[in-house]
Amino acid sequence: MIRIKRVYEPVEASDGFRVLVDGLWPRGFTREKLKADLWLKAIAPTRKLRQWFGHDPSKWETFLEQYHEALAEKEELLSQLLQLEQEHQTLTLLFAARDEQHNHAMALKMKLDEMKQPS
Repeated sequence: MIRIKRVYEPVEASDGFRVLVDGLWPRGFTREKLKADLWLKAIAPTRKLRQWFGHDPSKWETFLEQYHEALAEKEELLSQLLQLEQEHQTLTLLFAARDEQHNHAMALKMKLDEMKQPS
């Protein structure tokens, strides 16, 4: 199972393996407080794409398309995340954005779920 969770939510045993997928470390968090098992900043969208999107829901579909295109070049990292899910049963993608529906962690989860579907 792949879940997404804001870094501001409490850590739970059910989180499984916790991966921070933001390109920037969340302000005000120490490594101990965040309790991320891995920081995979290379999977985050580029700064340019992130700034253009600005979590504007009207830009969501275009952002999704562009980010998924960029992820196609990061197949090794996507495979690493799917392997971690298999090893730990639950993989939680951590993000700091306020919008829980329109963010790169949601887009990443969508891509990973799509990859798990049989062709």
